Amino acid sequence: MSMQMTDMDWALTEKEKQTLRLIVRGHDAKSIARRLDLSVHTINERLRDARRKMAVSSSREAARLLLEAEGGHGAASLPENIGDKPMGADAPEIPMDQEDAPIGGAGRVTRPHWIIIGVCLMTLALGLLALTALPYLASAPASPAPAAASEAPRAEVVDAARQWLVLGDQGHWEEGYQATGSAFRKLNTPQVWAEVSQKVRLPLGALISRDVLSQQYLAAPPHGYEVVKFRTRFANKAEAIEAVTLEREDGNWRVVGVTID
Repeated sequence: MSMQMTDMDWALTEKEKQTLRLIVRGHDAKSIARRLDLSVHTINERLRDARRKMAVSSSREAARLLLEAEGGHGAASLPENIGDKPMGADAPEIPMDQEDAPIGGAGRVTRPHWIIIGVCLMTLALGLLALTALPYLASAPASPAPAAASEAPRAEVVDAARQWLVLGDQGHWEEGYQATGSAFRKLNTPQVWAEVSQKVRLPLGALISRDVLSQQYLAAPPHGYEVVKFRTRFANKAEAIEAVTLEREDGNWRVVGVTID
């Protein structure tokens, strides 16, 4: 005679149960990560541990077994009023587990260089950092802005950009985060910024040199942006172009984006 397994027999943690209950409700690893404000890597680790304890090969099977063990009440134990989307609204149905989903959960990046562009949710995929483009990239006119890059750089803008990059060179992620614009901080937490910055900046190695290439004004609402470009040498990258985008806010220059190419 067989005996029905229960969640006690599997010794699942509450975090593992929480993750499996969200699988039952139609979420995948990426949407669970967004809801719980965690990385996809953390969610996949929970799912792997749960599958190992339950001796199943599929996260959906593990979720189904937990639902049966809890008498069908596990999925209902999660509140429905915290802004979650309806089942299936987070992402298209994918007929496989998400163990190999890119960390950060907002899509795969295939460009062969490292990018950080501000004022949008940060995404880490395949060891590269990428953010969706600044609003001015969609709204700026095709013709060159009146203030061309050939004009003499404004010292205060260049200094603000350089000082912010130095914070990254020294690993001062929290100070760098505080020096970004309010729109950037509203959409990115200090923890996410620190984690992603370390994954992108640390492999470059120590700074060897950083020279100003140009400064350009980009006309865009509300007050336009200043873009300062540097030619930079790192210990592990012979030559890179760093482009720092700044916006005037409360009388100070605030960083809203940076690319390392």
